[in-house]
Amino acid sequence: MKAVGIIVEYNPFHNGHLHHIQKAKELSNADIVIAVMSGPFLQRGEPALLSKWHRAEMALSGGVDLVIELPYAFSSQHATIFAQGAVQLLDSICCDAICFGSESGDIHEFIHTYYLLNKNKDTFNTSIKKHMQAGSSYPKAMAATFTEMTSMEDVVDLTLPNNILGFEYVKAVLSQDLPIELHTVQRIKAGYHDTDFTSDTIASATSIRKEIMEGNSLEPISPYVNAVTLKILEDYKQRFAIFHEWEKYWPSLKFRLMQMTSTELQTIYEVEEGIENRILSSYEKASSFHEFISLLKTKRYTWTRLQRICVHILTNTKKEEMNANNTPAYLRLLGSSKQGRAYLKERKKALKLPLISKLSSFQHSQIDLDVRAASIYTVAAQAPHQKTLLAMEYSQPPIMKD
Repeated sequence: MKAVGIIVEYNPFHNGHLHHIQKAKELSNADIVIAVMSGPFLQRGEPALLSKWHRAEMALSGGVDLVIELPYAFSSQHATIFAQGAVQLLDSICCDAICFGSESGDIHEFIHTYYLLNKNKDTFNTSIKKHMQAGSSYPKAMAATFTEMTSMEDVVDLTLPNNILGFEYVKAVLSQDLPIELHTVQRIKAGYHDTDFTSDTIASATSIRKEIMEGNSLEPISPYVNAVTLKILEDYKQRFAIFHEWEKYWPSLKFRLMQMTSTELQTIYEVEEGIENRILSSYEKASSFHEFISLLKTKRYTWTRLQRICVHILTNTKKEEMNANNTPAYLRLLGSSKQGRAYLKERKKALKLPLISKLSSFQHSQIDLDVRAASIYTVAAQAPHQKTLLAMEYSQPPIMKD
């Protein structure tokens, strides 16, 4: 059986994701689709709208055959580490191909750009350093460097969000010489950051989340998601009385900061260059999480990077913990179709990491980070629901679909 891997968050699953799955199978001629999916906290430093188990169920409803969790050590990270962790997991589960969404839609552009920049690596890195010393954030420094160095044709535009992530996936595969085919699908109709509905059937996850959080009904999003996703969202809100978003965690974050000194903050992952002092001088002035990040934001510190720092403060994640967990240690199975189970049976002896379906069956410092993140994720809910959500981390078996 041939497997194509995809790297996802499904926050929530929508019709654009369905298109991606279908095109991934078509381009790679694969029999099954394996998704590496972020857990409770996401790459842009945000809590997922609803739990990983519910998002795994959405994935299976859309045609994914295996859902593997991307551990916390990689899920709330900048693009390079996020991509490296996800690609290593797909390699460990013996994926034959990877397919990602991009604004470009041309895999040859990505490959050509990789070799071009790799050939001029020293110049590239020097230019990035120069722009950062001038006060630019890393993403802006990279975009400026890319523009300076790649005025020729047949290169991918690394100023666009999906192209940036896609390039990191390509780099992770090619730099490690992994035996994985590369494919990309062009994003259609809705842009990554679009906040409004601009199509009859395709909308960005950003615009869908905005409607979910601001609206009184889920009906307006029904043209953009499948029936299973809509029902899961409805049931989750009814059962847990919440969709997770940063403002729900603001009291907990503020409480954490009240207890911390500047020295203690310096031990938290990604807290660097004196930002700890700015954090401690700003949180008391803010009446909301949005206001807090607005006070912190500078040219060097992007909104996304600050959100990731806040995730690590909230979960008390130390630098040494993350630095000690820079390679995936396991494959945690969240869900499987019948085809997916057949694939695992076929490839069982070839898997490069242990496959975990029960939390109690595996002990590792990397999974300790996952459990802590899952525990903190529950604090946004009311007490009875916190207990239920936390129990799922320990007792929920992988979701099986026929």
